[in-house]
Amino acid sequence: MAFDNIKLEKGLYTTSKGFTASLEELDPSENYIGTDYEGLDAYQRQLKRFDIKVSGTGSDTISKFFATTDSAALFPEYISRAVQQGLEEEDTLHKIIATTTNIDSLDYRAIESVPTEEEKELALVAEGETIPETTIRTKDKLTKLKKRGRMLVASYEAIKFQKLDLFTVTLKQIGAYIARTQFKDAIEVITNSDAEQITSASKTVTYEELVKLWNKLSPYKATTFIASVPAIADMLSITEFKDSNAGQSFHGTGKMITPFGAEVLRVSDDTESRGIIALDNSAALEKVQAGGVITEYDKLIDRQLERAAITTIAGFSTIFSDAAKILTCSE
Repeated sequence: MAFDNIKLEKGLYTTSKGFTASLEELDPSENYIGTDYEGLDAYQRQLKRFDIKVSGTGSDTISKFFATTDSAALFPEYISRAVQQGLEEEDTLHKIIATTTNIDSLDYRAIESVPTEEEKELALVAEGETIPETTIRTKDKLTKLKKRGRMLVASYEAIKFQKLDLFTVTLKQIGAYIARTQFKDAIEVITNSDAEQITSASKTVTYEELVKLWNKLSPYKATTFIASVPAIADMLSITEFKDSNAGQSFHGTGKMITPFGAEVLRVSDDTESRGIIALDNSAALEKVQAGGVITEYDKLIDRQLERAAITTIAGFSTIFSDAAKILTCSE
């Protein structure tokens, strides 16, 4: 097969496309339709080539990657994929992100539109009259990108006989850490944006305040509530949440039922503040990222695992600032 003759080297990591995409150019997956390798990408076919099993009861040890110079070049991509898997399993960002923008630099200026109440409705245009305008402009400030990650500290001699499925569990935890931190970064951007702040007269979250919050978001849809732990405790105590169907759903699935059909996401913090962000996840927030999970491939290929960084670079920007509202209860 064609993939048996591909020379694997560090240069495949240096392209802007990334390792797997570079491999795909050399060994297109479309060539394997109707074969036993259909459904595998170019990287997975290389694992087959060197008979490396990364999961399951028969998974190999880490040393299997370093049996040859070519197979060693696959190790950084294994690291990245395991971290990415953990990130995706822990990910709640997709529930609040309208779009993700991939960039190849660290400078990015988002666009915004700030419509008036009149501009949110399409007025009737009589013959000869001017059609109302919607203005879209670039923001004054650059989107702030943050590098998040962990330093992988391990001696190759200490881990070379460890099973890959066990090592994957550790790497997935790094991905989970990144996902949780990025979620907090997104919330921070919303909190510090021009989103309308609503202060409740009550010290606890009430049904009336939730209705007010939902109504304030119009004409956007309240698809998602992001709430602090104390605020969620208040919501669970609201009479409207205590009917038998709601109780069965929460105890059976851990998912709350809201009167508005919105999904409730919990933000963990150490404060006793009662805050809720209501947003329309189709219009509120943009994620900007400079590539995916990045590993120090040189060190990993050369077995210099003592200090190898695993990082992501991402930031967030509001799209329509009025597509999110923030409710805070009085102290």
